[in-house]
Amino acid sequence: MQIFVSGSLAYDRIMDFPGRFADHILPDKIHILNVCFRVNGLKEKFGGTAGNIAYNLALLGEQPLILATAGKDFDSYESWLHKNGLSLTGVHRVTDELTAAAHITTDLADNQITAFNPGAMNYSSGYQFDGIDPQKALSIVAPGNLEDMQTYTRSYKALNIDYIFDPGQSIPAWSGDHLAEMLTGSSLFISNDYELEMMMQATGLDKGELLGRTKTIITTLGEKGSLVSTNQHETAIPAARVPQVLDPTGAGDAYRAGMIKGLVMGKSLENASRMGAVCAAYAVECHGTQEHSFSHDEFWSRYEDNFDGLVKSPN
Repeated sequence: MQIFVSGSLAYDRIMDFPGRFADHILPDKIHILNVCFRVNGLKEKFGGTAGNIAYNLALLGEQPLILATAGKDFDSYESWLHKNGLSLTGVHRVTDELTAAAHITTDLADNQITAFNPGAMNYSSGYQFDGIDPQKALSIVAPGNLEDMQTYTRSYKALNIDYIFDPGQSIPAWSGDHLAEMLTGSSLFISNDYELEMMMQATGLDKGELLGRTKTIITTLGEKGSLVSTNQHETAIPAARVPQVLDPTGAGDAYRAGMIKGLVMGKSLENASRMGAVCAAYAVECHGTQEHSFSHDEFWSRYEDNFDGLVKSPN
């Protein structure tokens, strides 16, 4: 099955400040703030919603097509994606822009100052879905270029391609009418509990009314697991156990990849969500969103350790 993953490609540039921001900011001088923090080096990680989801799907044996934009500094990320067997035919290069990047500085009190440059993400990837068999395709619309998000949801509906709507952190950028339009006709809406509340406030629709526009709502709840909701029932899915949480960033994207893999395999929503929970567990055990890895056997062994063999590894 062809899996389309639209969203963002971005560099995460992470810096540690060996002090506390509060010690260098004078409250009575906020109106003329001018500070410089000397950091202990810089680490560059690969990220972005589309990149993270596609990376996890590659670990699960899939070859999704990334629909996103990248800039003139994309070479190292491009090599990484190729190394993991991912095609870049759906990635549009914007040669006079930099790839989107988040510059994150963290102090000793775990306070963060982040600057985000959308760069190439300001441009549409403009993919054309020619000759696609809708019965052999599944897509997810994750946060990224706003024009892409709206255009792709409309294209999927016109072509009868099932799509997962995942607006995430882009929700404040949309009107309620636009969000309702993109949601309507989706096969699944996924968000965390805070984003679900934002979605309801923006659209003026309660959860039951949202379910009148999409078939299923999956709400991720961090360490509390997730909730699968349909018009018929709700099922709580526990989180998979982890020995130590090092970095929760990227867990949501990993969950989405595991869930998509389950749906492609023909699993029930509940079992697909359990697969998402296992994939997310691997992500939180490493710093960075594409630093973890696992084999086919390791994944299914961990699944059965957590969920008592509710679904068996395929032969």
